[in-house]
Amino acid sequence: MAAISLRHVSKQYGQHAPVLRDVDLDIAEHEFCVFLGPSGCGKSTLLRIIAGLEDTTTGELRIGDRRMNETPPAERGVAMVFQSYALFPHMSVFDNMGFGLRIAGVPKEEIRRRVTDAAGVLQLDALLDRKPRQLSGGQRQRVAIGRAIVREPKVFLFDEPLSNLDAALRGQTRIEIARLHSRYREASSVYVTHDQVEAMTLADKIVLLRSGDDVARMGSIAQVGAPLDLYHRPASLFVAGFIGSPRMNFLPAVIESISDDAIGLRLSDSGERLTMSGHAWRRPLHTGERVTLGIRPEHLCVTPDGEAVKPECAIVRTVQLVEQLGEAAYVHLDQPGGAPLLAKMPGTASLRRGDRHAFHLSNGAWHLFDEQGHAIVFDRDREVLIAA
Repeated sequence: MAAISLRHVSKQYGQHAPVLRDVDLDIAEHEFCVFLGPSGCGKSTLLRIIAGLEDTTTGELRIGDRRMNETPPAERGVAMVFQSYALFPHMSVFDNMGFGLRIAGVPKEEIRRRVTDAAGVLQLDALLDRKPRQLSGGQRQRVAIGRAIVREPKVFLFDEPLSNLDAALRGQTRIEIARLHSRYREASSVYVTHDQVEAMTLADKIVLLRSGDDVARMGSIAQVGAPLDLYHRPASLFVAGFIGSPRMNFLPAVIESISDDAIGLRLSDSGERLTMSGHAWRRPLHTGERVTLGIRPEHLCVTPDGEAVKPECAIVRTVQLVEQLGEAAYVHLDQPGGAPLLAKMPGTASLRRGDRHAFHLSNGAWHLFDEQGHAIVFDRDREVLIAA
C-alpha cells in the first residue's frame, strides 16, 4: 500500500506566520498528485514533510497503514528527486545510481541488476561509465531519477525536477516521468511545481496551495481536484486567476436582476448590461450585490461579420494590440478603468490595432465570484468543485 494521508498538518517556524495551515489530504495508491502554487505557498515544505526532511508542527502523516511522524526518512519507503541533480562528480553514472544501495548494504549483484534495469528504462545504458560532467542537463536529471528508481520505493517525490532544463528538455523529460509513473504501478508519485503546464499534463490530482498575498490563509489548500475540474470549475478568484495561461479576464459588475434561469449584470466600468443564462448558483443572490465576472480568453470571441450581435451576451471593445503566435493570436482589448482584456483567437484572425468589434461571451463559460472571492455560479450541466 502506498496511499498517503495527511490530517490537520501545519508547519510553523518560531513566531512567524505558519507556512502550512491545517492541510487535510488523501493521495491514493498509484495516484500522480501535483502540489501547485506560487513561490512561498508551502508546496516544497509539504513535500519535505512527506519525505521526513521536515517535522510537522501539528497533525499526522500516514503512508499506507503506518503513522510516519516519528519514522526516519530512510525507513519511510520514499525516494526523492531534487531540483538540483546532486550527483557525485567523481563517480560514474553507474556508481551514482547505485550509491544509496551500496550504503544500505545491498549485495553487489542486486545493485547491478537494479541499476541495469533502471538504465534501460531511462535510456542510460550507453552512459553508465561516464562522469556527470560528460552528460547534458537532461541526462543528469535522468540519472537523478534513476537513483530514485533503484530504491524501488512506495512513493516517488519530485521537487521541481525540470526547472533547470531548457524548454525542449522540459517537455521531453516530462513525458519520461509520465511513462515512468505508468510503468511502476505499485508506487504513488507526488510532484511539486509552480508551472501549471507540468501540473495540467502530469497530474491525476492537483492540490493548489494559496499564495502569501493573504497572510491569514497562506499555506492552506485553495482547491483539490482533477486538472480540468480546476480549469473549468474554479472555486475562487485565486484558483481562476492562477489556473490557465493566459489568465482569466475579470470584470467588476453589479447584479441587476435575478430569475429562475438567468442573472442580469451591469458591468461597473463600462455600464454594459449582460445576461447569464444556463447557470445555477450555490447560495441566494441579491440585486445590487457586487460581483466579479470571469471569462477565459478562449471564450471571448469576435462576432462574425453579418451575424446579429446579441447585446445581452456581448461587449464592444477596441483592439489595442495583436500578438500573432502562428496557431493562435492574443488580442488585447481596451477595458475602461482596468487592465486590458485578452481574447484568444485562431491564428488566422484578421483583427488589427484600432478595430472596434463586438466580442461574444460564450454562454455556459462565464464565472461569477462574490466580494470574498468565492465562486457563486456554475454551469447547470456540471458540478462545481468546492474548495478544500
